[in-house]
Amino acid sequence: MEDHTTAVGITGILAFLIIGAIVLVSFVFWIWMLIHAVTNKGLGDGEKVAWVLVILFTHFLGALIYFFVGRPRGAAMV
Repeated sequence: MEDHTTAVGITGILAFLIIGAIVLVSFVFWIWMLIHAVTNKGLGDGEKVAWVLVILFTHFLGALIYFFVGRPRGAAMV
């Protein structure tokens, strides 16, 4: 019976670590895209405000949308 309890405990710890790592990476990506939207010289002031609001209110999904739609424009102009 001890082996089963230990296996379940180890599985729970691994699941917690994996989910924790995914959450941490997602949060770092979200912050990175938020900072990039604010400092993107390729966007006008109105566009910056719009992107910041999109990223703030839609969280990770907004950061992904900005990464694929809004970010390359600023990188191409640098």
